[in-house]
Amino acid sequence: MMYRLYREQQLSCSVETAWSFFSSPHNLSEITPESMGFVVLSDVKDKPIFKGMEIDYTVSPVLGIPMKWKTVISQVKDHESFTDFQKEGPYKYWNHFHEFIPNENGVLMKDTVDYELPMGILGKIAHQLFVKEKLRSIFDFRYRVLDDLFNDKHN
Repeated sequence: MMYRLYREQQLSCSVETAWSFFSSPHNLSEITPESMGFVVLSDVKDKPIFKGMEIDYTVSPVLGIPMKWKTVISQVKDHESFTDFQKEGPYKYWNHFHEFIPNENGVLMKDTVDYELPMGILGKIAHQLFVKEKLRSIFDFRYRVLDDLFNDKHN
């Protein structure tokens, strides 16, 4: 069964600033809860993302057990959108579309994640028991970090 997680967030920065931050794979660990044990293994520092770029990670989503995860950047529209697609990892299917829409307040960032778990009925049960809530909490954490990084609270 395919699931979708959708989020949007207004950032008070230029599209160039947002793009620079999100198109660097190393910033992912900054916006992922420490408990996930998220580590970028690929040497992609200071390289702008490009279609076909592969990025290797380890992540420990359950009981601290590290798992390998490889994504490929399957689509890039410079300063507008990019998609990371799981090539190898814990999901049967994972496709994360990132969109950046400039507006009068900065940039509206949209995330659309389509995903499917392996193991049929066991995957459906796992989704209901913890995966759905775990993903929600990861994106809630991310929202708070990005709000602190990009939105001026002194207005």
